[in-house]
Amino acid sequence: MITEPNIHDPDGFYAEWLAAHEGLTEQQSADLNARLVLLLANQCGDQAVLLQCIAAAREAGSAG
Repeated sequence: MITEPNIHDPDGFYAEWLAAHEGLTEQQSADLNARLVLLLANQCGDQAVLLQCIAAAREAGSAG
């Protein structure tokens, strides 16, 4: 699992991600995020890495 920054333009990516949510309801926004996660997971395609990412995201979310 890669934990160091690995996106060429992270600020640009984040801006585009936020822009994709403009005008959406909370449910539509959540659905967009779910579809994006599934598309990105499919690009990765490595089950072990995906499970590590789930665990890391869950741990990070419970730390706050």
